[in-house]
Amino acid sequence: MQQVTTLFTKYDGAPHRLMEAVHLGEDEHGLWVGSLPGQRARRSDGTWITVDHHRVRLFPRGQWWSALFNDTPHPTRIYCDITMPPEFGVGTVTLVDLDLDIRLMRDGTVKVMDEDEFETHRLKYAYPPQVVATARTTCTWLQTHITHTEPFTTAYQPYLTALKAL
Repeated sequence: MQQVTTLFTKYDGAPHRLMEAVHLGEDEHGLWVGSLPGQRARRSDGTWITVDHHRVRLFPRGQWWSALFNDTPHPTRIYCDITMPPEFGVGTVTLVDLDLDIRLMRDGTVKVMDEDEFETHRLKYAYPPQVVATARTTCTWLQTHITHTEPFTTAYQPYLTALKAL
């Protein structure tokens, strides 16, 4: 099982979330990795969390977001982080988390999350205007497309099935 180290940082480069994930493959949507129940992830404050369900993450090349697809019964079906485009290395993915998030709940509700955190960090880190504009445009695009456009509807399902078979 090939591992991929995924690191989300803040705009200043400080670590935000670190996780070892299982490499699941790549397709026209990007790189797919997965997390198994029992795997651990490190948060920016140094604490560790343990994953309690199967989930797959998509890192699309050249896009300003990544998406986490949670297995049932997790109440959030899809969680998208607004990020700067990922940087791919040998067995690594690193990206800057810009704090805005989109959640698609199991009941079909779409929520924009952490707008206050985005505003706080926009000021703290002095995000350039083009970063702010692209983050907001990406957030709006995800909010509009997350319920009916691939890769959000079915593209993740074969990767989740493969992960559950491990």
